[in-house]
Amino acid sequence: MDIPNILLINPWIHDFAAYDFWAKPLGILRLAAILGEHGISVHYIDCLDRFHPKARKTDPYLRNGRGMYLKTRIPKPEGLEDVSRNFSRYGILPEWFREDLYSVPKPDLILITSLMTYWYPGVQETIGVIREIFPDVPVVLGGIYASLCHDHAVKYSGADEVVTGPGEDIVLGIVEKYSGFSVRSGFVPDDPDTFPYPAFDLQRKIPYIPILTSTGCPFSCAYCASHFLNPRRTRRKPELAVKEIKYWYENYNVSDFAFYDDALLADAESHIIHILEDIISLQLPVRFHTPNAIHIRNITPEIARLMFRADFRTLRLGLETTAYEERSEWDRKVTEEEFMRAVSCLKEAGFTEKEIGAYLLIGLPHQSFRSVEESVRTVRKSGITPVLAYYTPIPHTRLWEQAVAVSRYNLETDPIFSNNTIFPCSAPLSWETIFYLKNL
Repeated sequence: MDIPNILLINPWIHDFAAYDFWAKPLGILRLAAILGEHGISVHYIDCLDRFHPKARKTDPYLRNGRGMYLKTRIPKPEGLEDVSRNFSRYGILPEWFREDLYSVPKPDLILITSLMTYWYPGVQETIGVIREIFPDVPVVLGGIYASLCHDHAVKYSGADEVVTGPGEDIVLGIVEKYSGFSVRSGFVPDDPDTFPYPAFDLQRKIPYIPILTSTGCPFSCAYCASHFLNPRRTRRKPELAVKEIKYWYENYNVSDFAFYDDALLADAESHIIHILEDIISLQLPVRFHTPNAIHIRNITPEIARLMFRADFRTLRLGLETTAYEERSEWDRKVTEEEFMRAVSCLKEAGFTEKEIGAYLLIGLPHQSFRSVEESVRTVRKSGITPVLAYYTPIPHTRLWEQAVAVSRYNLETDPIFSNNTIFPCSAPLSWETIFYLKNL
C-alpha cells in the first residue's frame, strides 16, 4: 500500500483587523504530528506565515514572539459596506500561495483548519486557490468555524467534507477513507500524554510555542463555546508538560511560551502548582504568557509567587465587567472582593501594572456604555491594565439566542455579521467612543 501524501493548510484571515497575539493553529499542527508519527508523508503551508521568504524581514522576537501579519486591502463583504474601516486579507500574497502549492508533491488529501466563525471568507478564498492547482484532490475542513457553523460550512466553504469536534479522534479514519491507507493508532484520543508534540518544526521559524496542558473548562460562561468545542476535560501530567517546554527550548531555542488552556488554574494543587515548581527548578531563560484569561478566583499568594518566579510576562485576567450585579447572567467566576484580592496577590508577588491586564467585555447585549466606562475606571484604580475585549456572538452558547434577538444584523444567516469589530449586538459605537475608552 502506497504511503499517502497529506497537505495541511492554515488559511488566510479576512477581517478589519488581525494581529499575531501568540496565535498559532495548534490543532492542525498536532494532526500533522500524529500523521507523521504514523509514517504518513505530510506537508504544511501557512497562509499567515509572517516569515515567508518573499515577505519583508521581521524580527520574530521583537515583542515576545508576536508580530504583524502582511495585509492586503480587499473589498468589504456584502452587508458590511457601511463599516468605516478598511477590510483586508491577512497573510501571504495569493501568488506566493500558488507557488507554494506548486512546490509540494501532489497530495492525496488536503486538510484545512478554520478559526473565527466570521473569518470564513478567508477559508473560502484559500479553498478556491487550492481548487485551481489541485482540482481533483479532496479537501476536508475542520476547526472552530467548521464545528460551530457546520451547516454553513458545508454549503459555502467549498470543502468536500466538513468535520466537527477534535480532529485527533478521526484524522486517521479520514486518511483511510480518502487514500485507502490504514494504520493502527499509536495514541489514545482521550489521553493527551500519548500525543506527539505538535509539528511546530514545520514552520519556517518558531517565534513562540503554544502550550496546552489541559482541555475543556469546568465553567460554562454564557458567552463562551469552550464547553461545546471541548466537551471532554483532560489534563496532561505536569512533568510531561514541562518536558515539552524543555524540548522546544533545548532543540529550537524557543524562549516564549503561551498557555492555551481555558482553565489553567483549575485544580491548582494537583496541576499548575506542580508545573510551575518544575519550570522554576529547570532555571531556563524562558518567558510565559496567558493570552487566554486565567480565572481570578483561583489566584492565591502561592500561585502568584510561583508565576512570578517562573517568569510570566503577560497575565490576562478574566474579569469581563465590574458591574458585579449584572454578571450573574454571564458567568459566576468572580466577585469584587475576589478581584481585588487577586490583584493584591499578583502585585505583592512582584508583577507590574503593564504585566497584568484584565479583560473587559464590550458590546454585550443590553450592556450600557456607562458600565464599560466604570469598569475601565475601576480596573485602573486597582493598579492594573484594562484590556477591552469585543464581544463576539457565538452559536451554541447561552447568549446566542439573546444576541440573535437584539442584533441589528441577521446573525443566523451569515457568520460574517458576528464580527466583533462591528459590535453586532449593541448600538453602533463611534470611533470617537472607542478611542475614548482606549485612551481611558
